[in-house]
Amino acid sequence: MKKWKYLTMTAVMGSALMLGACGSDSAQKGNNAETSAPASSGQDTADKKLQGAVAGDGSSTVAPIIEAVVEEYAGTQPNVKVSVGVSGTGGGFEKFIAGETDFSNASRHIKDEEKAKLEKAGIAFTELPLAYDGISVVVNPENTWAKDLTVEQLKKIWVEDGKPKKWSDIDPSWPDEKIVYYSPGTDSGTYDYFDETILNGADLAKSATLSEDDNMLVQGVAGDKNAIGFFGYAYYLENKDKLSIVKVNGIEPTNKTIESGEYAPLSRPLFVYVKNSAMKDNEAAYDFIKYTLEHGGDMADTVGYVSLPKDKYSEALKTLEGLK
Repeated sequence: MKKWKYLTMTAVMGSALMLGACGSDSAQKGNNAETSAPASSGQDTADKKLQGAVAGDGSSTVAPIIEAVVEEYAGTQPNVKVSVGVSGTGGGFEKFIAGETDFSNASRHIKDEEKAKLEKAGIAFTELPLAYDGISVVVNPENTWAKDLTVEQLKKIWVEDGKPKKWSDIDPSWPDEKIVYYSPGTDSGTYDYFDETILNGADLAKSATLSEDDNMLVQGVAGDKNAIGFFGYAYYLENKDKLSIVKVNGIEPTNKTIESGEYAPLSRPLFVYVKNSAMKDNEAAYDFIKYTLEHGGDMADTVGYVSLPKDKYSEALKTLEGLK
């Protein structure tokens, strides 16, 4: 695996925080983060040096990959200004619909209502695959009971039922202590995916602390013995010394089980959605997305996600070329 100059999770997310890219809670829609990354030692993919600006926003789960791409791309095209916000998948699509961005990062497929709004706004778009992720359910290391949960148990834990819930409500042999919840915010594609696959559209526990900043979720679970949370696999890997991973139906998320789909139903693809007109008319935007597809697999592996098969990136590059 290629070791990129800037690509540890700590460096990437530290950069994002300094640039103001991470939201603070579910009520915050996120900020655009203007990248000013130093030049890297990466080789340019083309002789032509470009100038221009590229704007993106979206998923906090996809953010580590995109921030890593931005770091490396700055070395190949130092005169292209790339700004990336982290408003969550839903918040990113809102900005995409408003015409504020050239691309939108997503940890779920676009919804029908979002498609309709884009059509109404006259914005044609294309979905491009980027990597795989496995939503990771985590507990505090002092939690010695919830090590392997069924999908039904997960649903029972997380669904709002009108009263405070204790661990003993899930299994009588478990502690008679209230469950403390940490969840991505409602603008998050991770929230949407969990809602669809685990909650089946039922309300999430009202006592849950919601945040678009996955690092706040990590801190919350790490600080409370009775806490449980969920977020992207990379955030678990970066913080596994503070957290315990929970198996789902006996399967632990790993690169192998996520890629194969064995870690079901919480394995999922990650995407970047591009504005077709930007790919045609904004040479810098086209070049940045091309660079992302050419190098995103290696970067995804490095920051803790799972790369797609090489032929998937080749297909995506052909699709992108067709938009030019």
